[in-house]
Amino acid sequence: MEARTDAVSAAPPVPAASWRNWSEPIAFAVMVALLALAPMYFYPMFVMQALCFALFACAFNLLIGYGGLLSFGHALYFGWASYLAAHSAKVWGFPPELAILTGTLTGGLFGVVAGALAIRRQGIYFAMITLAMAQMMFFFALQMKFTGGEDGIQAVPRGKLFGLIDLANQTNMYVTVAAIFLAGFLLIQRVIHSPFGEVLKAIRENEPRAISLGYKTDRYKLLAFVLSATLAGLAGSTKAIVLQIASLTDVDWPMSGEVVLMALVGGLGTVFGPVVGAFIVVAMQNYLAQVGQWVTVIQGVIFVLCVLLFRRGVIGELAAYMRIKL
Repeated sequence: MEARTDAVSAAPPVPAASWRNWSEPIAFAVMVALLALAPMYFYPMFVMQALCFALFACAFNLLIGYGGLLSFGHALYFGWASYLAAHSAKVWGFPPELAILTGTLTGGLFGVVAGALAIRRQGIYFAMITLAMAQMMFFFALQMKFTGGEDGIQAVPRGKLFGLIDLANQTNMYVTVAAIFLAGFLLIQRVIHSPFGEVLKAIRENEPRAISLGYKTDRYKLLAFVLSATLAGLAGSTKAIVLQIASLTDVDWPMSGEVVLMALVGGLGTVFGPVVGAFIVVAMQNYLAQVGQWVTVIQGVIFVLCVLLFRRGVIGELAAYMRIKL
């Protein structure tokens, strides 16, 4: 009888383990429910803008949070995708799906070129190469005629999705943006939990050991870089259609800094952290606009506090407290 009692007491806590296993699906269901309810309580344009930046932050997090590669030039892929999507929709007359695809492919193409150069170096040298590439392309964006220079490309038509769904309708636009975000989010989540994602984590933790196990780490890093740039391009293209403008702000270096802030505030290396971080940063920019340039100061204070007090970010700290995986 005593042996049986000991065996029962030694049994693993099945309910707690089950809760941890189901934490991500439950969190995803809650996120979908919040997205469905958000237009009833918040301005739809704000939510759509936040979703575009959330996808951008998730794409960046795939590279730094799971690959350990810090890019200071992700505005390059976001901004140039925005330009090409806007130009193709306004000048070439592309429907919205082809305009977004054009911008997404642009981000991926720039990712191949920049990634092939950057992955040859590590650490701060990798970051500086990405920053240099982004600043070089910012100069081209400022000088080239089709970008509109400082005026950007304005009055971008939303058009009709697949020739049927009028995106001038706010509800149709919101559903489209939410669907694009969820598709990109699920793709990133699948990549993270795939064998490819496990190799990325191994490279992040100890690249020499991954090399000794026979992995071609440069190929994995390049693929992660291109995938991240492509998804950043998808976010930039969608943003150009939603806000109907592509400007220098999208490709300038502060945009690269903002996406770093979004990922840090939400939690690096977490699935849902960049989404929360993006909503926090975009909310500050929208609701604190009346304070002018002080928004940048407030963002800086939040960045410092996160680094000093909440190093794992909002979702990272929450997951650690609840002992679950988010």
